[in-house]
Amino acid sequence: MAKPTPIPSGPERHFVSGSMLGRDPDAIRRRVEALEHLLERSIRIPGIKRRIGLDVILDLLPFGGTTIAAAMGSYMLWEARNLGMSKTQMTRMGGNVAFDWLLGMIPWVGAIPDLFFRSNSRNLRIIRKHLDRHHPASATIEND
Repeated sequence: MAKPTPIPSGPERHFVSGSMLGRDPDAIRRRVEALEHLLERSIRIPGIKRRIGLDVILDLLPFGGTTIAAAMGSYMLWEARNLGMSKTQMTRMGGNVAFDWLLGMIPWVGAIPDLFFRSNSRNLRIIRKHLDRHHPASATIEND
């Protein structure tokens, strides 16, 4: 019978090389980029040049859908806190999520402004700016 592999202790326990697990800035960058893609740009609509994400689709569900989308977008705030971002930056990000939530509270019509006010994309830009300044080793080259 094979011996079980021991679970490492300390910081190495939270990092799996090349994955999105971990507390390091590179893993955080990958997580928030993946979340932003899911919420804002994951679905291509045939015939138009705009992509939509789960955020717009959830806005079509009255009241509960926009709250779920806001909760998912608030995860970026949690990651910003883990990065040690300033309260000013986090307040701005929280304002983006709150404004998006308020727009989405208008049943059906709230999805239309959400196509143009992409709070998660705005918050990703704030996080990227912080990461590029304070953790330049986590920078990636974009192919958009």
